[in-house]
Amino acid sequence: MTVVDNAVYVRGARESEPDSLDRTLALLHDREGTPQDDEGFAWIGLLRPDADELDRLSRELSLPSLAVEDAVLAHQRPKLERYDDVEFVVLRPAWYVDEEEDVQVGEIHLFLGHDFVVTVRHAETPELSSVRSRLEADPELLAQGPRAVLYAVLDRVVDDYRPVVLGLRDDIDQIETQVFGGDPSVSRRIYQLSREVIELQRAVDPLREVLDGLLAEYADDPERIELHRGLRDVADHTAQVSESADNFRQLLGNILQVNAALVGQRQNEEMRRLSETSLAQGEEVKKISSWAAILFTPSLIGAIYGMNFENMPELGWHLGYPFALGLMVLVSLTLYLVFRKRGWL
Repeated sequence: MTVVDNAVYVRGARESEPDSLDRTLALLHDREGTPQDDEGFAWIGLLRPDADELDRLSRELSLPSLAVEDAVLAHQRPKLERYDDVEFVVLRPAWYVDEEEDVQVGEIHLFLGHDFVVTVRHAETPELSSVRSRLEADPELLAQGPRAVLYAVLDRVVDDYRPVVLGLRDDIDQIETQVFGGDPSVSRRIYQLSREVIELQRAVDPLREVLDGLLAEYADDPERIELHRGLRDVADHTAQVSESADNFRQLLGNILQVNAALVGQRQNEEMRRLSETSLAQGEEVKKISSWAAILFTPSLIGAIYGMNFENMPELGWHLGYPFALGLMVLVSLTLYLVFRKRGWL
C-alpha cells in the first residue's frame, strides 16, 4: 500500500504524523471516548491500494464491504452513499492532454467517519498535497473535521475541470476554422472531440446530485454555515462546467452537420464541374467526329477510284475526274450542312 500522507488533526492543527497505519489506528482507538469538541480525526491518504490492504483497513475502521469493493474495482460514477456512521464518496477528477485532445479521468474515493477520512486515489493526478496544505493553513475550516476534507477535495476536483473546459473550447475554435477552410480530415476530429466532451460530462453531471445531497444536509446546520457556503460555490462551478460541456456537445453536433452540408456542397460543385467538363469534351468529340466524317468521304471515294479495276466505266470517261472531285465536294458539303444544322459544328 502506498501511504501518501498520514496525519492526526486536533482542533484544526496537525497533532501527529504516525509512521505507520498501525500507529494511526492505535491513536484513533486511544482517542475513543474523548469529548466531541476535540474535533480530532485522522486523514489517511492512499494511492492504488490492493484488496487485501483495503480489507485490513476496513476491519479496523468498520468500513462498509460494498463500498470497499467499489474502491478496489474503481470505474465508478460520482456518487455519495451513506452506511450508518460512514459515508462513501466517489469523485472523478479530469485533466486535458491538449497534444492528444484527450480528456483523461481518474478516480478518488473517500471514506468519511466521525474521526477519520480515508482518501483512495487510483491515478497520480490530481495529487492532494496542495489540498492538505490549504486546509492546514486554515485551522478554522480544518476544525470542521472530515467534512472539511471532503469539501476541499471537491473544490480541487471541480477547479481542475476549468482547464479541461478551456482546452476543449480552444480546440472547438480550431475545428470551426478547419470546417470553413475545407479540411477533409475535420470530421474525424469532430467525432473524437465529441467523445471527449461526453467523457467530461460523465465525470461532472453525476457530481451535481452529490452536491445537492450535501447542501440539503447542511442547509439547517448553523455550525456548518461556512462549509455550506463553500459547497454552494463548488456547486455553482460544477453547474457552469456541466452547462459548458452540454453546450460543447450541441455545438459539435451542429458543426458536424454544417461540415456535412459543406462537404455535400463541395461535392455538388465538383460534380457540376465534372459535368461541364464532360459536356465540353462531348462538344469537342462531336466536332472531331464531324470533321472526321467529312474528311472520310473524299478519302473513301478516292480509295474506290484508286483501285484501278478494268471494268470501272469512270476510268475511261473524260469527265470521270471532275465527276469524282465534284462528288467529293458535294458529299462533304452535304455532311457539313447536316452537322452544322445539328449544332455539331
